[in-house]
Amino acid sequence: MRTSFDFSPFYRSSIGFDRMFDLLENASLNAENWPPYNIIKLGEDAYRIVIAVPGFAEDELTITHEANMLVVTGAKSEDEEVEYLHQGLAVRSFARRFELADHVLVEGAKLENGLLVINLRREIPEEMKPRQVTIRTEPTMPASKQIEGDKAA
Repeated sequence: MRTSFDFSPFYRSSIGFDRMFDLLENASLNAENWPPYNIIKLGEDAYRIVIAVPGFAEDELTITHEANMLVVTGAKSEDEEVEYLHQGLAVRSFARRFELADHVLVEGAKLENGLLVINLRREIPEEMKPRQVTIRTEPTMPASKQIEGDKAA
């Protein structure tokens, strides 16, 4: 059974959409479901990612903001002295990647009750924001008048 979609016909017939097709391919490859997370839109340009990380301390979590990519990793230190009779909590190492749009900045993060909360804001530079263009009208020249010649000719 084929689980991925072949985008090569689109590469042949489109120009400038390479990044979009790469995002779609990466989304289908990144099928890891752990740790669970929510993405919340708080307003026009404000977002929040909430990741469930029970059992992880602040020093075991790393948040890295690269170009258009947010990477959250968790590495649990091994406790060699503990002998588990049953281990039902999934406290394994992970790396979760989020593709970010252009001009999305990480405002901050906090760890609260086993949830890692990351606040994001989209800040579009002033020169890239839509602006109103005024339409000027040129003053019209008066129509040229034809001087009538002598009709007696």
